[in-house]
Amino acid sequence: MDYLSEWKRRPDRKPLVIRGARQVGKTELVRMFAANDFDTIVEINFDETPNKASLFQGDDVRETLRLIEVDLNVKVDPGNCLLFLDEIQVFPELLAKLRYFFEKLPQLHVICAGSLLDFALADHRFSMPVGRVEFMFLGPMSFEEFLLANDQENLCSFLGSYDPRNDIPQAIHEKLLGQLKEYLLVGGMPGVLKAYFLSGKDWATVAREQRSILQTYYVDFARYGNRVDVGLLQRIFRNVPTQVGRTAKYVSLDKDAKSAKVKESLELLEKARLVYRVFHSDGNGAPLGAEVSESRFKLLFLDVGLLNSFLGLKLTQFVQDDDFISINSGAVAEQFIGQCLLFLAAPYEDPELFFWSRPEKGSTSEVDYLLQHGVDILPVEVKAGKTGRLKSLHMFVCDRNVPVAVRFNADVPSLLDVFTSVATKERREFRLLSLPLYLAGQLPRLLDELP
Repeated sequence: MDYLSEWKRRPDRKPLVIRGARQVGKTELVRMFAANDFDTIVEINFDETPNKASLFQGDDVRETLRLIEVDLNVKVDPGNCLLFLDEIQVFPELLAKLRYFFEKLPQLHVICAGSLLDFALADHRFSMPVGRVEFMFLGPMSFEEFLLANDQENLCSFLGSYDPRNDIPQAIHEKLLGQLKEYLLVGGMPGVLKAYFLSGKDWATVAREQRSILQTYYVDFARYGNRVDVGLLQRIFRNVPTQVGRTAKYVSLDKDAKSAKVKESLELLEKARLVYRVFHSDGNGAPLGAEVSESRFKLLFLDVGLLNSFLGLKLTQFVQDDDFISINSGAVAEQFIGQCLLFLAAPYEDPELFFWSRPEKGSTSEVDYLLQHGVDILPVEVKAGKTGRLKSLHMFVCDRNVPVAVRFNADVPSLLDVFTSVATKERREFRLLSLPLYLAGQLPRLLDELP
């Protein structure tokens, strides 16, 4: 909301295209924004009313506005009215028309949104208005937003003001872990959270809503049956959650399909923003994407709650389970942290994430994630419980001589100056910032505030 308000006030503002998976709240966000910041909103949904695309046939935007006013019986007042074009992936060629709004009527605020938009653009045959539109990337609701929705404003404020040099009282630590447990099981999809709170936190209602969203994705795949192998796409989609937390192999996603076909389907799922590939990077310096190995990657699912639903983890079974994060060898914890790190960047940056590994005889060193902070590349390790070895993290610090490393676990936070403990390497001193999982969303700020 803050970013959209800033976009509205900018004199060099361009038409905004919001990209994100279906059901992450794009439409509701725009409507809330319009209610707060505009007198009126004119909304056109091309999925529900495809014939409205005929209003945009010409290149004269003022004539287009006149036709919209006649057809919808509304008044479009540039500066006070928001024009919202929803489900634009149905007619992606309309994106090319946005250049005329930017060039000839810049005072009109225009927002477009669409699920499967990247999917549709993969086969587009028109010229994108490069430099005349801007993008915003939207993911599931964060843990902090969950706290606000759960009437825990004080806890959310506590996270936002926490100083890494201070202790967290055990009572508050346990309360935050309890809230995190709820979030991991429910997830960050707005529709699921709405069902959760309106039902009085009924787990069966949550499970039903999660399954409904997953089934919606299956229906979406069928829409593109003339372009893709829908059956293969659905099989890979079902198998992605089982690969979270490990280096993925094409054969693990579908043992009967050719690797090239599996790769193609996986890329389409990524374009639909239902999965994210976390690519291997050597981590020698910024930018991390300059040293990517596309043949080595891990996978993240769209949302941690949907991940648990897909894995068949019964919500009622783990309500009282204190060790719920350790299920599936920490895959849930790794999904949660990865999901947080993906969307820590500015809203206009396309989410991306990297990891590091180095095969060795008899074993493999692997750091869960790499994070760029300023000019430094920092290793990030995720542990589901309170303890766990950090051999791979120490190996990376030795090889790259980084000043700071980050560990997420279920313990209280700590900040230590330590030495590496790799027998075959020269000892190096570094700072280890150990944070409870629930502080993942505060990581950039905490790194900035390190003494």
